[in-house]
Amino acid sequence: MDASFFISGRLRFKGNIAMVSIAVSFLVMIIAVAVSSGFRNEIRSGLSAMTGDVRVTPVGMNVLDEASPIERNPQYLPHLEDVEGVEAIIPVVYKAGIVKNGANIHGILLKGIPRQDVSAYVHSFPDSLSLPVSIPSRLAEITGLEPGDRMLTYFVGENVKARQFNVAAVHETLVETDANLVVYADIADIQRVNGWEDGQVSCIEIMLDDSHRNETDILEKQEEIGFMVYSYASEDEETVLATSSVSSFPQLFGWLDLIDFNVFFILVLMTIVAGFNMISGLLIMLFENISTIGLLKSLGMTDKAISKVFLSSAAVLVLKGMVAGNLLAVLFCFIQGTTHILGLDPENYFVSFVPVDLDFGMIALADAVSFSVIMVLLLIPCLFIAKVDPADTVRVK
Repeated sequence: MDASFFISGRLRFKGNIAMVSIAVSFLVMIIAVAVSSGFRNEIRSGLSAMTGDVRVTPVGMNVLDEASPIERNPQYLPHLEDVEGVEAIIPVVYKAGIVKNGANIHGILLKGIPRQDVSAYVHSFPDSLSLPVSIPSRLAEITGLEPGDRMLTYFVGENVKARQFNVAAVHETLVETDANLVVYADIADIQRVNGWEDGQVSCIEIMLDDSHRNETDILEKQEEIGFMVYSYASEDEETVLATSSVSSFPQLFGWLDLIDFNVFFILVLMTIVAGFNMISGLLIMLFENISTIGLLKSLGMTDKAISKVFLSSAAVLVLKGMVAGNLLAVLFCFIQGTTHILGLDPENYFVSFVPVDLDFGMIALADAVSFSVIMVLLLIPCLFIAKVDPADTVRVK
């Protein structure tokens, strides 16, 4: 056995306060990483459900324009399915409408999607229900509609049309503002309202898998899909272009970048706080064991070996604090993830609760980097060992 480890096992590090500080620091760091990861997942998934990660739309045309549908199954579609990272390709029909329930009137945007793809956005529609829709919780709050109610909707154009939809479910949306209320419906129902055939849609939305749902990959897939569309579209098909959720919602991706910067700042700050608390704790330990240091030097032990003794003892304390902080953070994330006890204002934060996601890869990286930095900082008080003179510290009685 290494003599340094043997001796360190018999030294008592009276650093309970330092260990508590380490535990609190790691608790804050892991929660910050989990919340940052949670926001990224919630917002990117929400944006994907709202508009798709990449969307193929008519050039210069509004997707709400009834006079400019595109092909549901264009010639380039099989090539889009072969693009790496593409999880689903969903045809969509949009239609603006006005909902009336008693004295409550409000504008909405209906999004028609195939029934087999509804689960990618909201809860599945019952097969037996005609004209089913899923409404956002904000619309339910405004109009008082609940699952099982009928939703009278008017469509204004050359002629005013009215439809009685059936509320099948209420869903949460990423941005629940009064000006952005998206109601999900069966694509066939909205095509009939527009007077379109089965092969006509407003746009085609492409959803990427989780590993490609980041700003860099989304922009790369937008360019790749745009090239595929340009290369393989037939001459008689409507001219289209590919747009991305990044270009449609740059403020949300910029906000995510700000959150990541704040998390990085928290990690650095907590690591420094934990490191300096451990420095003070190790200095106290060194002062309390000056005579031991002198004795070890007089027995021929080098400064490096003595430093190893105290660093080993400090490392055990840091590891204990790190484990305690990690366990408390995981417990907090489990409680928050299952109960959503901590809420947020969706007007400011885009979600109604604090989202958490335990990215164990990021947690392990944060633990490893923080532990390494703390141990490097602990080399500073070890410089004190070189100044200890055995002649002054060892006294013979």
